[in-house]
Parts: sequence; structure tokens; C-alpha cells
Amino acid sequence: MYKELDEQTLARYCSLKDRMAEDELYRRYAVRVYTLCCRYLRDEDDAKDLMLETLIQALNKIDTFKYTGKGSLYAWISRIAINMALNQIKRHRWRMVPLDFRSQDNLPEPTEEEVTKIPKEKLREWIAELPIMRRTVFNLYCIDGYSHQEIGKMLGISERGSTSTLAKARKELKDKIQRYLKEQDR
Repeated sequence: MYKELDEQTLARYCSLKDRMAEDELYRRYAVRVYTLCCRYLRDEDDAKDLMLETLIQALNKIDTFKYTGKGSLYAWISRIAINMALNQIKRHRWRMVPLDFRSQDNLPEPTEEEVTKIPKEKLREWIAELPIMRRTVFNLYCIDGYSHQEIGKMLGISERGSTSTLAKARKELKDKIQRYLKEQDR
């Protein structure tokens, strides 16, 4: 019965503290939330803990969820996960390195054809290897779709700082892509 529930009904049952509905919410979203958390945190155990904390917080605040259409429950839960990941990152306080706004990225963008030659796992690995600030800005901008202004507010940096950090992340990823493609051509 619970597997067939639409998001709005599932949320309503969860707000009534229906244990089976809560279990269904976990079954539907745990893997997706875990994957999202892994993008922000390098350690798998930390990501799993964050996923669990996110789902607990979502269940505790389910009364505040407003259904706006299909997919809105996951969008709401993912926003909770991102906010919690950012809070965890802030708690561990990364080192702020002076940003060089004049650095130029002269590497050409890889073509779509070149990018399709790279296994997705390799791309995920390279993103995970980025320094925490670059990885966070990259995820927020390129994957989660936030603007530099929003990222700046979330992370307590300037919009220009977000732009510069993203440029450095992209340059680092382009370097890795170029090296990988050269190795593959040998």
C-alpha cells in the first residue's frame, strides 16, 4: 500500500507519525540523499551519518513541507541535506586561502565527445578529490544549480570569491581530463 502513495500523501502520513510511511520515505530517498551527501563529504561514513540526520530532520519538520508538484518532496529533502552538509563543512572550518582573481584558465573546454569517453566514476572521483571549498562551490553551482550570489551567502564569501573558486575547480578538473585523454590516446 505505501509503495503506491504519491509524495503528497506520503508526506501527510509521515506528519501523522505513521511508522510505515516513515519507512517508505526512507526506502524511497535514502540512496539519493546518500549520493548527494557523498558529493559534499569525502568520507563515506560521514556521508551516511549525514544522510540519516537529514532524513530524521526531514521527518521532524515534515509539517513544514509544501507540495508543489511531482519531485517536490525530494527537492525539499535535498535542500535539507545540502544545508546540513554546508553546516558540517563550516563546523570543520576549511582554511581560507587568498583567492587570485587574475588567474586565467587557458585550457580549452573538453568537447562533449571527449567527455563521453571518460567513465562517470572517474569524473566523480576527480570531483571528490577537489579541495573542500572548490568541491563545495562546484557542487552548488554546476550540479545543484545555485547562483554565485546564493553560494556566496551560503558560504559567507563574496560572489566574486565564488566565481574565482569555481574557475579554479574547473581548471583543476580540465587538467585531469586533458591528462586522462592523453593517456587514453597512447
